[in-house]
Amino acid sequence: MPISLGELAARFGCELIGDPDVIVKGVASLQNANAESLSFLASPSYKSLLPSSKAAAVVLRADDAGACRVAALVSDNPYATYARMAAAIFPETIHEPGVHPSATIASSAQVADSAHIAAQACIGERTSIGEGCYVGPGTVIGDDCAVADDCRFISNVTIVKRVRIGARCIFHPGAVIGSDGFGNAMTPEGWVKVPQLGGVLIGDDVEVGANTTIDCGAIGDTVLENGVRIDNLCQIGHNVYIGEHTALAGMTGIAGSTVIGKRCMFAGGAGAVGHINICDDVIVMARSYLSKDVTEPGAYVASFPADNAKLWTKQVARFRRLGALIERVKKLEK
Repeated sequence: MPISLGELAARFGCELIGDPDVIVKGVASLQNANAESLSFLASPSYKSLLPSSKAAAVVLRADDAGACRVAALVSDNPYATYARMAAAIFPETIHEPGVHPSATIASSAQVADSAHIAAQACIGERTSIGEGCYVGPGTVIGDDCAVADDCRFISNVTIVKRVRIGARCIFHPGAVIGSDGFGNAMTPEGWVKVPQLGGVLIGDDVEVGANTTIDCGAIGDTVLENGVRIDNLCQIGHNVYIGEHTALAGMTGIAGSTVIGKRCMFAGGAGAVGHINICDDVIVMARSYLSKDVTEPGAYVASFPADNAKLWTKQVARFRRLGALIERVKKLEK
């Protein structure tokens, strides 16, 4: 949607340096922007691209405005401000209320009149769908679920059973919420499946990425508090508890009954073993995992990046001899 710089500045509380009547119609990176594009500068790594950018305007901090040769929208948080502006330029598609003829809705389900239920969607028994929701093609929302207002299930999402979802949540294709956790008891005859009898409780403004899975609780609920962000291809085990505004990047795995605090960040491929407690404001670096309680905020890392195979083999051989070396040192010290 075309919009003027003046309107953007007024709507999002920015100082505008430039012509308020200039119209932007799209967004682009600094190096690819044209005279109708909005861009942004959030990282010093890209500041060298600023003087040559052909954008209509750039969202940036006050300290960077002097290097900008085009209109500037000055903000204390350029990336967040750009995100809000981009959403205004490209608003979400508004779907007309209604139920597609190929959708299946159980007789005991309650679907708000303003909701849109797309082709081949299925709504289970005793499940409620709130105002303004979009249930995309092929999505299944099973029995005994409750979805609050303005949620979006993009397509082929599976909400299995006993899942309660807050307002304005987004679920991307292939996400599976409320499937059984990995509960098994060993006997002399083999494994016995442990019934997974809990549910999943999801707060407001939560986003779940494509092909991510969140298990139901074994007893009690798996919980995601308000504002949690989960990337694609993540696995959340049964009875995990994730605090407000925590974010998990792609391929993160959290084992069952782990409690994660508020505002934590797990980078790609990170993880945590089960039954541990992680305090607020913890950052887990890529490919690292936590194996015990974390009681102090901060960044945690423990991983070995890939190295030359021959060199790595030599290093492993040295690690294996380390115990013998320690014993020799102890004898020498005596």
